[in-house]
Amino acid sequence: MQRRIRVGIDVGGTFTKAVAIDMLQGKIIGKTTVPTTHSSSEGVSTGIIHALGSLMKSHAIENSEIELISHSTTQAVNALLEGDTAKVGIVGMGVGLEKSNVVKRTNVKNVELAPNKYLRTCYRFLDTSKYLDDSLVQKIMSELSSEGAEVIVVSEAYGVDDPSNEQFVMSKSDVPATAGHELTGIYGLEIRTLTAAINAGILPKAIATARFVESAVRNQGISAPVLIMKGDGGVTDMKTFQSKPIITVLSGPAASVAGALLHLRVIDGVFIEVGGTSTNVCVIKDGKPEVRYVTIMQHPTCIRSLDVRVAGVAGGSLVRWSGRKITDVGPRSAHIAGLPYSCFALPEDLEGGQIITFMPREGDPIDYVAIETGGGKRFAITNTCAANALGMVPPGDYARSSEVSAKLALSILAARLGTTMEAAASSILEISAKKILEIVEPMIKEYKLKKERAVFVGGGGGASVLVPYVARKLQLQHKIAEHAEVISSIGVAAAMIHEEVEKTVTNPVPEDITELAEEVKKAALDRGALPESITIQSEYVSERSVLRVTATGNVSLDIGTTNAQEINEEEAHVLACELFGINNGVQRIFDMKNYHIFACEMSKKKLFLKSRKQPVLVLDKYGRVRLSVDNAAIFNGSPEDVADRVDVLLRQHRADGGDLAPQVHILDGIKLMDFSSLTAPEQLARAVRDELKRAAAKQVAAIVRLG
Repeated sequence: MQRRIRVGIDVGGTFTKAVAIDMLQGKIIGKTTVPTTHSSSEGVSTGIIHALGSLMKSHAIENSEIELISHSTTQAVNALLEGDTAKVGIVGMGVGLEKSNVVKRTNVKNVELAPNKYLRTCYRFLDTSKYLDDSLVQKIMSELSSEGAEVIVVSEAYGVDDPSNEQFVMSKSDVPATAGHELTGIYGLEIRTLTAAINAGILPKAIATARFVESAVRNQGISAPVLIMKGDGGVTDMKTFQSKPIITVLSGPAASVAGALLHLRVIDGVFIEVGGTSTNVCVIKDGKPEVRYVTIMQHPTCIRSLDVRVAGVAGGSLVRWSGRKITDVGPRSAHIAGLPYSCFALPEDLEGGQIITFMPREGDPIDYVAIETGGGKRFAITNTCAANALGMVPPGDYARSSEVSAKLALSILAARLGTTMEAAASSILEISAKKILEIVEPMIKEYKLKKERAVFVGGGGGASVLVPYVARKLQLQHKIAEHAEVISSIGVAAAMIHEEVEKTVTNPVPEDITELAEEVKKAALDRGALPESITIQSEYVSERSVLRVTATGNVSLDIGTTNAQEINEEEAHVLACELFGINNGVQRIFDMKNYHIFACEMSKKKLFLKSRKQPVLVLDKYGRVRLSVDNAAIFNGSPEDVADRVDVLLRQHRADGGDLAPQVHILDGIKLMDFSSLTAPEQLARAVRDELKRAAAKQVAAIVRLG
């Protein structure tokens, strides 16, 4: 039988890592790592192609065996950090009477990206109270072009309600163009225009990247689809990337989280990816990573991405000192300095070594330390060296090195400090852990994670170096993801389609949800999601008057001729017990196509009283957490019966003095519908009944969150 192979490629700051996964057997058949090609004329795209070629050659992968190639990218972030952006011509539009207000909101001046790095803009206003004739639009386009505009942004007041004017103006542009309505459906003319301008600034580079990657893949005779990772943890096609590159900001960390959730099912926890230079931190709550609006170089945007926070310390971070004591670790790393880790050197290569200070890069402080030998060779002292010296890295781990070399390196440093090897190594890890804890602890508090259920999940090549140490500090359990060093590449390969749409709605009604649900479902299907895998959820953010509907689903190619990827009832029960954190009392509620539904009864002590609550967990047939509710009522039956029971429950809720409707989720065996955006009981009851009238299944289930 021919193999069905997915290739996932993650572009990191130092290395580009690729994995090949046989989807029929559900296992990794190959890994490869190449340096990230920042200095190539084609940028990081060259490294993607190198990694793909190396992987195929090393593991005898035939073109016809590859069913999907997906990759993350640092293209957007790098372009913004380096100020490598195109000049943006902005066309602000509105009726003449509101001109001054529209101009104020759409005339985005040069946007500072980094010190002395700017996104350059030029501007024209277009009065849409008059007929938009070709000659006027062409005149504006010509004027912007003469000022150096390489890409056009079109932004009209209330353009999200009627984008026809924006679309008309875009159609007259001879250069790449984008509009506010393409990126978001919410009001806020300033932030929508700024988001579109940032997106436009990296548009030409994104188009070139997408074309190069796809062309190179096709030139190798590979016909498989090519997808790209988004910052929200989903994947999308290259066509979308060519129009909305801004959605790939933070795609690298998103890939790691996706990989962690695939291999280590977690309800509540903190995912910590320890790379060579930096550590990414993301909270997982109710089985899903937390998502927020992205702020790019201090500029708020309308784009939503995983809430990933970065610590400037990792496995390869260099040690700094005052001459008498260790003062800091990082932010520079051995990779940046071009130095090998001392713990990976042969012991004889370190003999006679002396501590020296140096600048990793021009302009850096000169308080970084390294070991220099008589032959003029230099070796870095890193967190990885410290952890190995203390025997903290388990055998077989990616970060495992020679303890002899590690202890020798730390002893050389300790001798200069007048302390013990153990004290020097512990001091390095202590400083590094503190930097990570300064991010982790506020996130645990902010997202109200319950420490008794929270677990640390470690990923990245340096996971075993710092994650266990940090977890012990907080007295929390931890897990290191399998294949941690390439967890991001696994996440890219196995990521799901994730599509989201937002709309400004003052008082949402069922019809609003239905309209957006159909829109987002179509987008997911267009990107390749399998219909029966799609989950649709809605959320109403009252303080912003924003209705948000999300669709997630498996890429069609996930489903093979065998059930290798699916879990059986016994495996689902074991997984549910693990996620609930108990071995007894976990019950499978009832059978439902595509879902495993479990509940258990727990006691909750409050002062001198005990109350009972029923946590409910929904897993899909692949074992992924689809819904986790702390306390819920759950019932099933025919669509009509379930609708009637929801009505009864809502009437009882009102009788008990409840003003806002409880959150209701409906499963029909194919999709999971979330009605939590509706807070008025009568609206909720009507929406549930309307949805269940369309249900094709004979048996459906309702999960109602209790207070």
